[in-house]
Amino acid sequence: MSRARRSLDWGFPRWRGYGSSREAATVRLCDRHGCEEPGDCPAPKSPNSKERWYFCQRHAAEYNQKWDYFEGLDKEEAAARAKSEQSENAGYAEAAHYGWAGSGDGSRSADEMRALDVLGLESDVDFEAIKKAWRAKAKEVHPDVKPGDEEAAKAFQAYSLAYEVLRQAEERRSWKG
Repeated sequence: MSRARRSLDWGFPRWRGYGSSREAATVRLCDRHGCEEPGDCPAPKSPNSKERWYFCQRHAAEYNQKWDYFEGLDKEEAAARAKSEQSENAGYAEAAHYGWAGSGDGSRSADEMRALDVLGLESDVDFEAIKKAWRAKAKEVHPDVKPGDEEAAKAFQAYSLAYEVLRQAEERRSWKG
């Protein structure tokens, strides 16, 4: 009785062949002069043109920074295009409340936004303003200033917790940056 010969690749794909060819993949470079990054972000060369530049992500963001979508259109055409864009994207606007983030520019977490609300601050304040607001509010309700006042003690704890959340977030940002 003849037994089938056992394979020597043991089921590991890296020991098998990689396919019929092993040519290098072509990568288009960024069209920005001197940039060596892959150019995988198409950007129109002019309004309503089919020709495209191909930039890396950084240069595409720089190119599109002051892009006017309605340039070259008269008022009626611009209004018609804006209306069609709005009607096509209406589903996204209706579902915006399902998003992860709350108010702000997306750079702060929900916990940070709640902490800012406790301190009565806007979402775009810097850490010095946070520290100043925390000190002012904490001085008003500090247990040494209002001994025996339960409401003041709870408010002091809330302000301290809010400040701690914002301080830790600021530390995380400074470590990353």
